Amino acid sequence: MNPPVIGVLALQGDVREHLIALAAADAVARPVRRPEELAEVDGLVIPGGESTTISKLAVLFGVMEPLRARVRDGMPVYGTCAGMIMLADKILDPRSGQETIGGIDMIVRRNAFGRQNESFEAAVQFKGVEGDPVEGVFIRAPWVESVGAEAEVLAEHDGHIVAVRQGNALATSFHPELTGDHRVHGLFVDMVRANRAPESL
Repeated sequence: MNPPVIGVLALQGDVREHLIALAAADAVARPVRRPEELAEVDGLVIPGGESTTISKLAVLFGVMEPLRARVRDGMPVYGTCAGMIMLADKILDPRSGQETIGGIDMIVRRNAFGRQNESFEAAVQFKGVEGDPVEGVFIRAPWVESVGAEAEVLAEHDGHIVAVRQGNALATSFHPELTGDHRVHGLFVDMVRANRAPESL
């Protein structure tokens, strides 16, 4: 089977690091900015950055509605930090004009772990990732206040939910792409492969 083609939404944020991590997890990784590029990928990563800026640029570049449609149709998607906020059905404290893609029945609090100078790293027990805990890099990170019945909590830190999966949508508060540990990206690549499998028979 050919390796899955996975895009990284390249409007703002740490795009390069995700491209490297996906390639290390045996995917073909491409930046995505426009609807025609989105149409060519099997899955998509929404990187960290500033969620309000990503939201506004997604509308400006014409990818917000196509993205929502593909997520509704079951395209695998993975959001880190700001990407987690973008995948939330509801933001507790949205900025004016801020939109989300949705896809995970969760309520997210922006910048919940503090400002930039309060960033930290912590070992996180991550359900579905074998071996040692995942090293989480938390930078102005959100946390999940609550999840709906269909969303599965994969990880918590200090009593707060920091990783969630619902169907083909995965989200983490932290940045695994910054650590050199590609197991979370490997989990997502496996999700994309599984989603492609029926089409490959």
